[in-house]
Amino acid sequence: MTLSVRIIPCLDVTDGRVVKGVNFTNLVDAGDPVEMAALYGIEGADELTFLDISASVAGRETTLDVVRRTAEQVFIPLTVGGGIRTVEDVDRLLRAGADKVSVNTAAIARPELIAEIADKFGSQVLVLSVDARRARTESGFEVTTHGGRESANLDALTWIDRACALGVGEILLNSMDADGTRAGYDLGMISAVRAVTKTPLIASGGAGTLADFAAALDAGADALLAASVFHFGMHRIGDVKSYLDANNYPVRTVANK
Repeated sequence: MTLSVRIIPCLDVTDGRVVKGVNFTNLVDAGDPVEMAALYGIEGADELTFLDISASVAGRETTLDVVRRTAEQVFIPLTVGGGIRTVEDVDRLLRAGADKVSVNTAAIARPELIAEIADKFGSQVLVLSVDARRARTESGFEVTTHGGRESANLDALTWIDRACALGVGEILLNSMDADGTRAGYDLGMISAVRAVTKTPLIASGGAGTLADFAAALDAGADALLAASVFHFGMHRIGDVKSYLDANNYPVRTVANK
């Protein structure tokens, strides 16, 4: 049985608001996260991802509140990331209503965190978020940390291979170069990651035209994450699903509201 392609809106949250920029910079306000999550649930999103991009102490409490309020009214899987450093952080988020957690910077600093989370909660709750860009590394891609501001001095494919061995259940591959550009997903990066792992792969960064979504699937993605094209009304989730369905990609179709 072929699994349906998942369409996942991403809510980058800071100070309790959704923001979006280009290449992780020049952020503009996009709305209230709980209201937007509820709308995307109605429109047929398969999952939602919240990323607390400031991940400050105040931001962590904001995220817990957002998770609680969203979980009360949205009945699709919710992934939350940003500032997760310990098993206890994961426990708090899951108790607040998250279904999965996304780790990035803390896992790079201490890879054992991946195994600790997987051992306690199961690999199915753990998403490895990889903010990658083109660079002079062995694979041609490097990992960045701290919201894309710093190089981790890690080859992206080497890191993904190691993290998968430690127990991540899914990879969220964010293209720094394509983020917010609406110029298309980084197909070369997606293909390169697909070649080194069978772990489910979510492509992120660069969605523009409806054909871009199909191209990312052809390159090896299992799920498609997007932000600005949904937040600012360029496409609705139903439009993407209708296009994919018409082109013989398996999707969970919904009435276009």
